[in-house]
Formats: sequence, C-alpha cells, structure tokens
Amino acid sequence: MSLDDSTPPIAPTRSLFPNRWLSMATLVVAGALQTLTFSPFHLWWLGPVSLLLTLLVTIPLPAKKLFAAGWLTGLGLFGSGASWVYISISEYGNTPIPVAVLLTVAFAAGLALFPALAFWFWGKLAKDSAVRRLILFPAIWILGDWLRGWLLTGFPWLYLGTAHTDGPLAGLAPVVGVHGLTFWIAASSAAIFATTWLIARRHHISAGIVAVAALTPWLAAPALNRVDWTDINAEPISVAAMQGNIPQQIKWDPEFLKDQIVAYLGMTESYWDTDLILWPETAIPIPQDQAGKIIDHIEENLGEESTLITGIPWYGFSERAGGFTYHNSIMAIGNGEGIYHKQKLVPFGEYVPLEGILRGLIGFFDLPMSSFTRGPENQAPLQANGARVMPFICYEVAYPDFLARNAVNTDLLLTISNDGWFGDSVGPLQHLQIARMRALETGRYMIRGTNNGVTAIIDNKGQITAHIPQFEREVLTGEVFTASGSTPYMVTASWPVLTLALILIVFVRERVIPES
Repeated sequence: MSLDDSTPPIAPTRSLFPNRWLSMATLVVAGALQTLTFSPFHLWWLGPVSLLLTLLVTIPLPAKKLFAAGWLTGLGLFGSGASWVYISISEYGNTPIPVAVLLTVAFAAGLALFPALAFWFWGKLAKDSAVRRLILFPAIWILGDWLRGWLLTGFPWLYLGTAHTDGPLAGLAPVVGVHGLTFWIAASSAAIFATTWLIARRHHISAGIVAVAALTPWLAAPALNRVDWTDINAEPISVAAMQGNIPQQIKWDPEFLKDQIVAYLGMTESYWDTDLILWPETAIPIPQDQAGKIIDHIEENLGEESTLITGIPWYGFSERAGGFTYHNSIMAIGNGEGIYHKQKLVPFGEYVPLEGILRGLIGFFDLPMSSFTRGPENQAPLQANGARVMPFICYEVAYPDFLARNAVNTDLLLTISNDGWFGDSVGPLQHLQIARMRALETGRYMIRGTNNGVTAIIDNKGQITAHIPQFEREVLTGEVFTASGSTPYMVTASWPVLTLALILIVFVRERVIPES
C-alpha cells in the first residue's frame, strides 16, 4: 500500500515485523520493558518506548488479531512484573515447585486477559483505521488499567504512571493521578507514531501540531512539581517505626509468638516518649481479645503525649459478616484512639475465593490467617496526638482512588505491611514506589512500616526522607508533618481522565470518523 495523499487512513498491510514469530516476541518484550520502568530499575523512559513498540506491531494488524496482541503484551508485563507471586506460592505456601510454576504462569496469563480484552474492544471500535486506532489508544489502555484495578477486587499494580515518582511527569500526579499520567504516556507514544507518519506523508504542519501537543505535558509537569497543593504544618511529629525482620516461616508459629512480642517491646524500649510509634502489619500476631496484657503493658510504658499504632488481628461480632469473624486490623494505643479494619483483602492471602472447593487442595490455599472478613466502608481515621491519621494495610495502598477518597479531611497517611511473603524479589520495592505515588497524589506525608523492609518516611512530594534497608532489624526515626487541604486529584479522583477516555470512544469510533 502506498502512503500518498490519496491513500485512505486505513491500517497499512505491510508491517515492520512481517515475521509472525518476531511480531509475537516483540509484543512480549514490549510488555516486559514496562517492568523496567518501576523500582528498583527506575527506567521511566522505557514506558513510551514500550507502548511505541506495541503500536508498531499492532497498528498494521487486522482487527481480529488484536485480542491475541493484547494478551501477549500483558503476558510480557505480568510475567515479568508480577512474577514475585511465585515466592509466596512456593516457599511460604508449601506448594510443590511444578504446581507453583503452573499457578504463577496461570496468574500472569489471567491478568494478561485485561489488555487482551481492551485490545479486542480497540479493534471493534477502530476497525482497520490507523487514525482511529492512534486516537483511541490512550483511552483503551486507561480503561483496561481501570478495569483491572476494579474487577474481582482488582489488581491495581504496574500502572505505567507509577514509574514517574522520579520521572518528569511527577508534577501532574496531584492534578490527574496515576491514571492521568498513564494516559499521557500512552498519548505520547501514539503521538510519536503519528508525527513520523505525518512527516512521511508530507503533512508537516499537522505533524508539528501533534508533536507540540504531545510535548506540552512533559514540559509543564516539572513546573507543577514546585506547586504546593496542600498546606504543610510547620510543627513536626517525631516518629519511631520498628522493623522487626521476623522470618516469615515462624510468623504464625505458636512457639515463636512470645519471642516476636518481646522483640518489638525491646526495640521500643528507648522510644516510649516519641510522638508516634509504629509497629508493622500483624506485629502482634494474636487477636486483640487475647492481647489484653500486651496492650496494657504498652499503655503503661507510653509517654503521656505518645501514641503507638500497631497491626493486630481483630476478632469479634461483625454486623457486616452476620456473626463473629476476624479482621486484619490496625489500632492506636495511648494518646490516641481508633481501630481500622482492612477493606481491600488479598485473594488467597487473606481470603480464599470459592473456599468450599479450594480449601485443602494445596498448601497455598491454606495459608495462615486466610479467613479475614472485609472491613466496612467510610471508616474514621485514627487519632494520634490530635492528628487525624488515615491508615492503609498492605495491598490497600495500591488503590489510587480508594486512598484519595479516604485521605480527604485527614492530616497524615500511614501504611503497614508484611512484604516478607515476597522475599528478595522486586515486589516489595514496587510496593514502596506505589506508596510514594499515593503520597504525591494527595500532597501528604506517609509513614510506611513493614516487617522486613522497606520501612520509610515519605514526604508530600513522594520522596523518601528516611528509610531502613530490607532484611534488617532496626528502628527508623525521623519527623513528619501534617497537611491540610486537598489536591485536585483528591477532589475529582480519576473521573476526569476516565471521562476523557469515554468521550474519545464516543466521538472517534467507526461511525463518527469514516475510513476515508
């Protein structure tokens, strides 16, 4: 097909990757490149490169082949970026290696269905028009991400925008959130493709307009990063966070429960007068109704102006569950009050879908404390020395809109986790970067307490001011500052970018823009 001015804007029949296997391999590599944009690699610039590679393969493809193309791209992304799930399945789930490998592959293949469905929808909307495909690409990518973060409790991990905690688009995060950043990355990749195509067709003015539009967010974001969207209180709050580095193999062993409590009490010995003391997720590994003596001991030793916040399982009657149940919880002790029950539970780790069928099949379906009940919505923040502290437990910090909504009318963010399930993989470091993005989006300090790393203090710009390396038993000390007010993203959440995506779909589908 020639590319002269009389050529209709339909997808070209010739591809840069005419070999079928080369095309398939390129899509898998393109997906895997996205993993390198995240921590610990921080190669954010590979995000647009990855999506441009994807476009180079998919734009010439017939619409009926886009489902498979999306699945291969997703397989590369999740097969590399979420492979850390193997460690929890194999090492801590007592699952035979062949079965653990099979489950890990099935996990990645299942997640890859989300971009596959998005690309299928892309083909249905754009048909074989390259123009429509390019315009719709960022909208389709974003809707695929959003669906993945919502359906069946969601997997809100590996969003491309997260890579920009240290990238040039960081200044846009408090305005449009992580989905907005991802939208602009996808739009930039489509714009690069369109610009080169327009230049080849000698449409230099159109190419210039597209290039300027694509570059504008990248040039404006650094200036926005200097804007303070929230008011930071000048009065510091002293913090001491304990990283116990308890081996995951003994975490729930009754013979070692006392040793764990003694370890955390010993680490806290010199810090009882700190304003805010933090123990990580399930640092007290017995339900609160059995931990009365431990809680009393903490209250007796705390300074008058000190608050200790700790992760602890909760057992009691729940109206939501219609009976007595367990919650994965966090509570404030001392000069503070409140208890928070985790709302976003991890499938298989904290509850087992299809429990009646799967329980007992393999060790992974019988992990300790995998019978938690989801906590109620709209829970009040914890109170600590007069500050309203909104807590999030482990996986919850990955949900951008959920966190932004709950951060409204609070002063400080706090998250606790036990990333010991994932060993020395990239999972815990990705988790830390996700927490940084949430602090950046909300313009609030965040304290992150973990069992074995990375325990950290994150400022209102998403930057780490102090941390403890992984796999060390240590106490992190530092200061945080409360914040008031809301960022634009906290007010709107992701609705503006999702609405923009829907508008593009409505006005750029086949019936609106004809092939000629």
